[in-house]
Amino acid sequence: MADLEVDLVAADGKIWSGRARLVSAPAADGEIGILVGHTPVLTVLRRGELRVKTSDGEALRWMVDGGFLSVDSDQVTVVVDSVEAATDTAAH
Repeated sequence: MADLEVDLVAADGKIWSGRARLVSAPAADGEIGILVGHTPVLTVLRRGELRVKTSDGEALRWMVDGGFLSVDSDQVTVVVDSVEAATDTAAH
């Protein structure tokens, strides 16, 4: 199965890089989901959760604020203004 090549970068350096099946990001005009074979796109990001489902099934999450996402030939580049690890906020 083909995978996406993903790079998540902030102003202070690379946050994560690897192979993924799915990238979901908070685009300025709504949530965007990227799968293998997605058409080329460049979009501005708003504050929200960036999710990556890795090739081995691991679910990764970060809270991002600002930046952009670029997709071309199954290469996904996410450049963000700020990023922090996402945390579960649900009360039990």
